[in-house]
Amino acid sequence: MIPRRRFLQAAATTTVAATLPATLSGTTAQAAAAHGSQPEGTITDLGPASVASPLGNAEIVGDVLYAGSRGLSPNVVGAYDLTKDSVTAHFDIPTGIGVWAMCRVGTDVYAGTHARSDLYKIDTVSGTVTKVAGYPDHFIWTMASSPDGKVYLGTSEPGRVREYDPATGASRDLGEASPGESYVRSIQADDTHVYAGVGANAHLVAIDRVTGARTELLPAELADRDWVSSMSVSATHIAGGMNSLAEVVVLEKADPTRYKVVKATAPGEKYIVSVLVHDGYVYFAGRPTGTLYRYSIAEDRLEVLGVPYFEAATHRLLAYQGRVYGVQDSAVFVYDPATGTIDYRNLVQRGFRAAPEEPMSVHSDGERVYVGGKSGADVHDLATGKVTRLAIPGEPKTMLTVRETTYIGVYTQAALYAHRPGQAEAKLLARAGNQQDRPRDLAYDARTGLIVMPTQPEPGHINGALSLYSPRTGKLETYRPAVERQTVYSVVTRRGTAYLGTLVQEGLGLPPVTTTARLAAWDLAERRLLWQLEPVPGARYIASLALGPAMTTLYGMANTGEVFAFDLGARKVTGTLKVGAKGGELFVTGRVAYCTDGDKVYKIDLGSFTAEAIVEGLAGQWFGGEPKLALDPSRRALYGLRRRNLVRIAITGRP
Repeated sequence: MIPRRRFLQAAATTTVAATLPATLSGTTAQAAAAHGSQPEGTITDLGPASVASPLGNAEIVGDVLYAGSRGLSPNVVGAYDLTKDSVTAHFDIPTGIGVWAMCRVGTDVYAGTHARSDLYKIDTVSGTVTKVAGYPDHFIWTMASSPDGKVYLGTSEPGRVREYDPATGASRDLGEASPGESYVRSIQADDTHVYAGVGANAHLVAIDRVTGARTELLPAELADRDWVSSMSVSATHIAGGMNSLAEVVVLEKADPTRYKVVKATAPGEKYIVSVLVHDGYVYFAGRPTGTLYRYSIAEDRLEVLGVPYFEAATHRLLAYQGRVYGVQDSAVFVYDPATGTIDYRNLVQRGFRAAPEEPMSVHSDGERVYVGGKSGADVHDLATGKVTRLAIPGEPKTMLTVRETTYIGVYTQAALYAHRPGQAEAKLLARAGNQQDRPRDLAYDARTGLIVMPTQPEPGHINGALSLYSPRTGKLETYRPAVERQTVYSVVTRRGTAYLGTLVQEGLGLPPVTTTARLAAWDLAERRLLWQLEPVPGARYIASLALGPAMTTLYGMANTGEVFAFDLGARKVTGTLKVGAKGGELFVTGRVAYCTDGDKVYKIDLGSFTAEAIVEGLAGQWFGGEPKLALDPSRRALYGLRRRNLVRIAITGRP
């Protein structure tokens, strides 16, 4: 076991700030000069926003573990030599935003990307990388090879199974594994069948490799589960990890009606993220706890082997020379059945390339800027330029500072963390529960003293929620639904009322049942919905909300790039303005507002309700394409991305 602080950040912790001029209008430059500040729109580059080395999958060939990254540009497959205990080579994967899927055929390793979905072959003998196929699917989630050397891919959306033949270079579409379902998240193959694990409604489907005939293997008692999200097969058994009750179903191939359901035992366990059938056992890893388990098939006995790294996700389990290797973000753990020990190996310390990732969130407390990414946040000290890594088991999606404490909403498990300056670690405060998964925003209400955190439900589940946390009592209460059959995406508070902007999507993989995002008011004292309406026709979500200076007008930005003004007294939209190409963060300071679509930053004169771009060409590479922006508490600067670098953007806060 190792301390949680042992992480990466050895690369790119030194940044040099360079002030870069932006194209300014004459009036903007004159106003900035008059106020004795940098001209509005001046960009200061603060270096890479978030440097990480998150892994998505791995495969072993010979004595080398080949691990694929996600979220880097380009992504890489690093060759970790197990005998030398070092990363000896990297192979660039030039397309896609990550490698979730890998398998091997002989001495070749295949890597599948997502958004876009391309298939690459790494010839481990010659060291060459070749793109061998591309598919229209959004994601390649999972891959496996058959004994005769075919490659099978599970994709989304919808959830398809595809076959690639390395001998001919031809691909074959085997169709939707379970018609109507969005995801094939796990896949395995043997001589006769392909086995597909499906979600968001769980199915385990055997597909005849010759005829394409399908057989549902999932026992009827498990038909209400969400996903078969991980899988492994042996000559005699199939093991499938399921969400969201943290179960593994183990079936006999010869007679699938003979099966066992094994329940993970760690308190709060919900997901089985990886499975390996090996040497008469089913090894599996759970989340959120990060626990490693072992189930004896012959003895029908479950063991808890330990927690290699608290709350980490294990993306793949592999067997090598009698040991079990688990692939996690930036690291590999090794379980030795002979000794019962777990060894933890940070791959960045062993030479794996760390690089700027696609960030997920940005926030400033005035002295530092937090940039959320995979497995933590990079914290930029604005006075010294020093960057440190705050390790968090999950993905910081949203942040807020109240009285020297920064609150962090973390995916998964809709967790709320707190961090104070100088602390080495963030503290877990609570989880929303209620089948919630993804925090969307944070707000503080001074009247009630509550932190408000809206969340999106787990894949396949309905109704987002609103969680209320009291820093005074340490109590968190969750209310679901907040707005019926929608997710709350953005929130702002005023005098005991939370104003909510929604998203029509509920859990991922579940088709929306509503068509238009809503604006709603929710009473924080009485804990009830007051009213709701649709402010922007056809909007999928309300990306951001902000109150005007008199707190009588609410401003919002929809995903369509439209900004609207809403009179809280009259309860009606009083103006709309098409601003950006899509919706992003919106902030009001004085009589102006600032917003972004990820490429431009706009200044809106709230009096005339007109907009001008003060910065162009950012091309911010945000994870998931959701543009973010942070307002410095001084209200003299914004923080955002130019490509993958953190930038400071000077503003005046005046028309």
